[in-house]
Amino acid sequence: MSGGQGASCSAGAPPPRRILSIWLGALAMDRWQLAQEQAEDEPLVLIADTAHGPRIEAANAAGRAAGARPGMMLADARTLCPAIRTAPSDPAGDRALLEKLAEWAMRWGPWSALDPPDGLLVDVTAVAHLFGGEPRLLENVAAAFARRRLTIRSAIAPTAGAAWALAHFGAPNSILAPDEPDHERMPAPLAELPVAALRLDADVLTVLRRLGLKRLGELTTIGRDALQRRFRNRRSPAANPLIRLDQLLGRVPEPLLPVVPQQMPLVQRRLLEPIRHRPLLDRVLADLGEDMARELEGSAQGARRLELGLWRVDGEVVVRRLELAAATRDPAHICRLFAAKLDDVDAGFGIEMLRLRASWAEPLALEQQDLEAAAEQHGTSLAACIDRLSVRLGEGAVTRPVLHASHIPERAQRWQPPLAVQAPSQAELAFHQRPLKLLDRPERIAVLYATPDGYPQRFRWRGSVHDVARVEGPERIAPEWWRERGAARLRDYYRIEDGEGRRYWIYRQGLVGDGRGGLPDWYLQGLCA
Repeated sequence: MSGGQGASCSAGAPPPRRILSIWLGALAMDRWQLAQEQAEDEPLVLIADTAHGPRIEAANAAGRAAGARPGMMLADARTLCPAIRTAPSDPAGDRALLEKLAEWAMRWGPWSALDPPDGLLVDVTAVAHLFGGEPRLLENVAAAFARRRLTIRSAIAPTAGAAWALAHFGAPNSILAPDEPDHERMPAPLAELPVAALRLDADVLTVLRRLGLKRLGELTTIGRDALQRRFRNRRSPAANPLIRLDQLLGRVPEPLLPVVPQQMPLVQRRLLEPIRHRPLLDRVLADLGEDMARELEGSAQGARRLELGLWRVDGEVVVRRLELAAATRDPAHICRLFAAKLDDVDAGFGIEMLRLRASWAEPLALEQQDLEAAAEQHGTSLAACIDRLSVRLGEGAVTRPVLHASHIPERAQRWQPPLAVQAPSQAELAFHQRPLKLLDRPERIAVLYATPDGYPQRFRWRGSVHDVARVEGPERIAPEWWRERGAARLRDYYRIEDGEGRRYWIYRQGLVGDGRGGLPDWYLQGLCA
């Protein structure tokens, strides 16, 4: 490994390319601990729900010491450590943090790119001298992330593939000097790395290991023709070791997509005299709303999330946030929503500055005024009504049910934001008549019946016994074989009426002798009119 700035270049020649790879191997767990504002000493794992049960996505140090590993099923981890704690994973939140870090990482180079799910790539060509050399640059990177309480490994190499390989499998703070102009000989530090350093799919790595290829250097000993014949039908770089090998050595370019920071619209007012009274505050807010509308209109955008900051004379800052159901740049609508959030503001000795920022904006084209626009102007449109309800009831309290492609009753409906676009369905789902009210979860009942496969005669639900007067059914619903386990049982649904005229929707789960369990279980799932 070389520890200098890299090879010197002749006058007029472009400097050798240098790529910094930053690997945040514990991104999900570090983010969770930052949200909790404390480190967890007990075994802890972050899990995600799958068709086969909860799966571990990340584990802290205590959890790894107890045997938990990412990709392991939670049930297997509990056999090793029954007291292990769990918390839900948040891939979307991790991705959002990674995108923010990518913009922040441009302090070390002119551009940076995402390396999902937990990495960054930064172009540090010809900038290492600003930090005192590449070793000092890596020290600066490590210190900056340490201040943010994020664990990283980093490396610098002439290509993104080589930098990634060294960051994941090489020595800490590895530096590969650009001393391979012919790109034919694999550098010794790379040759000793495992084949997993090529960023290949799991099935390809399995094939290479079965062929006896465990190190990168071994790939250059068997000849390109043999690998070409074995993987000639693989077009994706992650499925073809030859493509990844050429990218690693710089024989072929690897396209990278730089992160382009977005400047969010921001307007502010510095007041000549501090204000303390609400009418003056509303007047200044109206001016800010007009300024924000012009900013958004100039970029053909509409605000989805707004942040209003109030700077008091004593140095305190009051922040109010607003998230909208649909993109808008109507100043009256914005001011009307913020008015409900300013009732509890304490002006103190006065407010001397106001700042309004659109932290989330979406494209919003200019439209001709119509009936909906007139309703929006008067605050009577659907989006305006939803925004008012959300301000009063809280974010996420207003949703609407939409159909979901499932014939299982409790899975045939999902909730989504009111104005979100509904996913298209391949075909309309045709069901038999369904009850007016479905329980959130089917409740188990005790049923007495004449024969094992016959209809029920009497059942007990929530402590009361009901005699069955009329029965309609059965309606058979099979399990979803693509997500259920092999032991999933059939359901036979009955619409029944008791002696007092109340109607219910119940089902028998399983059949006698179906080989998937003992006696069938009975459940009540709905109430009919």
